[in-house]
Amino acid sequence: MGDPSGLEPDDPAARRMARRLWRLLEPYHAVTYFAPESRQAYAAAGLRGFWMGYFGGRAAPMGPVAPAVVTATFFNFAPAMVARSVPDAWAFAPPPAILEARLAAVDEALARLLGPAISEPAVREAAALAAAAVGEAETGGRALAAANAGLAVPEPAHLQLWWAATCLREHRGDGHIAALVQAGIDGCEAHVTLVSTGAVPREALQPYRGWTDDEWSAAAERLRSRGWLDGAGSLTAPGRRARARLEDETDRLAAAPWRRLGRPRAERLIELLEPLAAAIRAAGEIPVPNPMGLPAS
Repeated sequence: MGDPSGLEPDDPAARRMARRLWRLLEPYHAVTYFAPESRQAYAAAGLRGFWMGYFGGRAAPMGPVAPAVVTATFFNFAPAMVARSVPDAWAFAPPPAILEARLAAVDEALARLLGPAISEPAVREAAALAAAAVGEAETGGRALAAANAGLAVPEPAHLQLWWAATCLREHRGDGHIAALVQAGIDGCEAHVTLVSTGAVPREALQPYRGWTDDEWSAAAERLRSRGWLDGAGSLTAPGRRARARLEDETDRLAAAPWRRLGRPRAERLIELLEPLAAAIRAAGEIPVPNPMGLPAS
């Protein structure tokens, strides 16, 4: 029997919709890290520097977890880089204080970035649709999605939309990690394959994920031994196919909430999100898509 939403479980259209919605929701979520209000709020809470704010702010929904848990759930950061921020972050600011600072900063940032549009009915409608998609998202095996979905839903509507955007992007990210693990690709290897596509230069990525030159070279050698990289460090045909399968599987794993929400409501959410995402992007503060993060400060 066909899905009443009009999107079958393995319908390529559902995967394309999942990717499009991710790209529209990501700017709204990413103020959490990159807006100056967020960086200032984390510093005021006691966190030291950009990366402690990043790790603390993103991991806080899970509680005061150990570095190994952050390394496992974030996946693509070098363990040594995580250990420079966690568990010290919890001593400077306990997770409840970080979550309070995070929400207050997002409130201020969105008010500035969206201006009067923040109070328009379109934001309330988008928040309701995105929250409904969160309700359709299964969180079994998805630690970051489950942790954020378990938080109290904030109000008003622009914060509810941010919460939903956060839950859905972590749901996608958890699925992406599952796809990487299934493919036998570790965190450093994932970055090497990304650089090898030509999408981002190595110097714009490696330092901001904490991998040393030796670790990077070892990852590249492992990929060469699988036949995925050539001698010049470019993806081979099998490597390109593997990377394409990974992206396709990530989209497939992210599609279920949108498929269950239904095509008409998902398309309406796209329509509502486009001007909001454009306004946030226009400020030039939020690097999305964001494969590289920001340097420590």
